[in-house]
Amino acid sequence: MTGSGANPWAGEAVLVLDGAEHRCKLTLGALAELEAALETGTLMELVERFEGGRFGTRDVLALLVAGLRGGGWQGRAADLLTVEIGGGPVEAARVAAELLARAFALPRGS
Repeated sequence: MTGSGANPWAGEAVLVLDGAEHRCKLTLGALAELEAALETGTLMELVERFEGGRFGTRDVLALLVAGLRGGGWQGRAADLLTVEIGGGPVEAARVAAELLARAFALPRGS
């Protein structure tokens, strides 16, 4: 779900938490936060895990928190443990992968 509040050309996606759309974006600051949150490895290793379908729930959670924070959300990872995510775990993983892909995609014509 791209959502009405997302601009995919700006690397944005939307995640629905408790029925409300939240804009997500992996800004440079959000990527730095994500890298610090990773238990092991680098961002490129994270990309490789997603591309190979070898990611875990910890990866999805870290990506969503970083993306939500890049979109202006003020919550913490613990806050996501108690919310209803629209589309459930499958949608959460899809949005996380979408954020990661959009953060590292080259603009068209480059």
